Amino acid sequence: MPKRSQPFAREQPNPTRRTLLKVGIAGAAMLVLARWMVAADSTPESAVAGGHALDPSARVIIDALVPVMLEGALPGADGSVAARAEVVSGVDRAVAGLPPGPRKELDQLFALLFFAPTRCLLAGVWSPWPQASVDSVAAFLAAWRDSRFSLMRSAYAALHQLIFAAWYANARAWPAIGYGGPPPLEASD
Repeated sequence: MPKRSQPFAREQPNPTRRTLLKVGIAGAAMLVLARWMVAADSTPESAVAGGHALDPSARVIIDALVPVMLEGALPGADGSVAARAEVVSGVDRAVAGLPPGPRKELDQLFALLFFAPTRCLLAGVWSPWPQASVDSVAAFLAAWRDSRFSLMRSAYAALHQLIFAAWYANARAWPAIGYGGPPPLEASD
């Protein structure tokens, strides 16, 4: 009677030096990734204590997105730099007023967009944010706006709402849209 092999029996692997090196490199990469995720997941105390809800990397990203999202709404070259700074400050104030859950999600989004490999692969922006061209930022925003993935569309919507709210809450934007400002409050005696 012939001996039947059992389909579930496995041969013991014979580890070679090459296999051990591959496993070691993969393990080291996983440890680096885990460390990065822990660092990106925690909000630095100095950022919150310094009066900013956004860390410097998030502020750089917002500053790169503002001219593309608010194209045509920002003042000319003379006031553009100051207007961009005001929008970044307004986004910072808006994020500071958010509950911890959404704030943490925004921190994760900005960490994802700032980290070079994910910025390149997910956003398609190959240069750092301060050097990113208007065309590459516009292509990134259009791709996320029209993405088939709801997570990317939601991230775009969050960025869009924060930036537009920060700009149109700014008194500098009101004359262009014909808004005279909030009505004065009369004190009742």
